[in-house]
Amino acid sequence: MLTVVDDFSRENIALIADTSLSGSRVVRELKQIIADRGKPKTIVSDNGTEFTSTAILKWVQEATIDWHYIAPGKPQQNAFIESFNGKLRDECLNETLFSSLKHAREVLADWRKDYNQLRPHSAIGNIPPAEYIRKFKVDKIAT
Repeated sequence: MLTVVDDFSRENIALIADTSLSGSRVVRELKQIIADRGKPKTIVSDNGTEFTSTAILKWVQEATIDWHYIAPGKPQQNAFIESFNGKLRDECLNETLFSSLKHAREVLADWRKDYNQLRPHSAIGNIPPAEYIRKFKVDKIAT
């Protein structure tokens, strides 16, 4: 699974399940995210092989995006995604027996929708990420 979370809004931007995820696949998914949302200043990840592949290293140079790798064995350096992954594991993955990849994708899409649109997050004023983003855009326009 590829999980992508916006540290600012706590929004789950991507939740991608597949039988494997190569560096090339991660690049393809990140390009799509950037096409939809704009380019981030920095991406933070662990040192998994999909993130240290030649495809990623080449793309990061071409895209001129800062990529920060957390220190090996230091998941607390990427606390937002670790917290998200823990919730995903506890509330969804450990509770569901997936019958197929299609089923997994459907369940994950439903969980992601709930996470982004309904679930309040204490770090952003006990509102869901979607509401926080709307509020932030309105406040930004007003100033």
